[in-house]
Amino acid sequence: MSLRRAVAAPFRHRGVERLSESEFVVALSLDRDWFSPDQAKRLIDVATGEGLLERIEDDVRVTFDPGAVDVPEEFSPDESVLQQRSTFEQLLGRIVEDGTEKQTAVAEINQLQAELAISIEAAAALYARRQGLNVTDLAERAAGELG
Repeated sequence: MSLRRAVAAPFRHRGVERLSESEFVVALSLDRDWFSPDQAKRLIDVATGEGLLERIEDDVRVTFDPGAVDVPEEFSPDESVLQQRSTFEQLLGRIVEDGTEKQTAVAEINQLQAELAISIEAAAALYARRQGLNVTDLAERAAGELG
């Protein structure tokens, strides 16, 4: 996923798991010329919302192993990574990243939703768990959105 790659790149380059927000912004805007500084700040917000980064004082810490993410030399993210995704989209993204075809996952999630009369987010979280994925963070977010 290009959001994960964009987030991983500065950490991989420096070999660290924590950077100051300004170092992260400079890495994406000046060093790589992927985004403007404002867009790089927006990326921090989106990545934090999706659980890929966490803020610690004036720093950001990556919550996954950036070394495990392939960032090809020719990679350049598009501006769509700056858009906040819904809980369902995030769940679906994790399922697809794990190797399930998107069309298959959507069809089976829709079937679960209809059979169990639950929200699409709850069906996606259940489907992901049945696939062996740890989606507790997103399942809790989906539950919070109900109340």
